[in-house]
Order: sequence, then structure tokens, then C-alpha cells
Amino acid sequence: MSSESTEKHVVSPENAAKILAWLQHRGGLALWHSADLSDPGKSWTAPFLTETGEPKGKEHWQMQEQPARVITDPAEVEVHVPKEVKRFHIAIRRKGGFRFALTDGSTTRVRRAVAKANQQYCRGESHAWYEFDYDSQEAVIFVPDARVPLLEFVQDSKQEPANDSA
Repeated sequence: MSSESTEKHVVSPENAAKILAWLQHRGGLALWHSADLSDPGKSWTAPFLTETGEPKGKEHWQMQEQPARVITDPAEVEVHVPKEVKRFHIAIRRKGGFRFALTDGSTTRVRRAVAKANQQYCRGESHAWYEFDYDSQEAVIFVPDARVPLLEFVQDSKQEPANDSA
């Protein structure tokens, strides 16, 4: 458990107030990596302490036994504000049961759109990503628009720290 890493921890705008509350009232952030070999890139961010002040253990079998990093300084956290750059309809196919997947054609369109966004907005670096708008069945392509320190983002948003339960 080290907080000596110089890499900023990235959070989304909708989680900023909750993350600040955890830093202020729950002993910081525990960053957990996956122990599941079939999902090695998965990670979790959780408060370091329980509501009663005890160290919070792993919550899921996929988590490693100990957090990979503990952050106690809000200066180590950045909020990445996304910018939507493209949106288009995608086709899906049933993959079995309640699971769905993109058709091969839609997969190709999404990959091309992300690659194009990386070229146009990210100087060729792989920072663009996609999400699905399930209501309209569209792929939405995003790029980072701003990187804002956590305290500055919450202050500028005039957000009060959210309920710190987790």
C-alpha cells in the first residue's frame, strides 16, 4: 500500500464529490486491482476506511488481497471532463440469454470512429473512448476535454461533498 506514485488518479465528474468526501472523511481512497486472470484490467476505487473508522477490506472475490495504492492527498486526483465528438446508430445482435453484442459492422464503425477521434483531438494518442447510449442505441465517442484538479473541480462546480457511504 503506497501513496508515493506520481501518477494522478483519474475520476469522472459525476464521482468527484463522493471521492472528495472519501478523502476528507473515510481515510482516503483505496485503489484495488483485479486478481481475476480473465479480467486483469479491472480496478475499483473505494474508501480506505469503513464508516466506523476501520480499514475496509476487499469487497469482491475478484479484488487482490490488499489495495494496490492508497491516496490521502486530494492533489493526487484529477477529474477528466469528457467532450462528445461523435454519435451514430449501431446494430446489435443477441449473444445468448440477455447478452447482446455489436454486429461485426458496428464494431468496425466504432473502432474507426475512436481511431479518428484519437487522430483529430488527441494528437494520435489513445485517449478517445466510446460509450453506449442504450436509450437511442447509439455509440457515443468521447475525448478528454479538460483535466481539472479534484479540489478545483468540486469548488468550481459548487458541489458539496456527497454522502460518503460506500
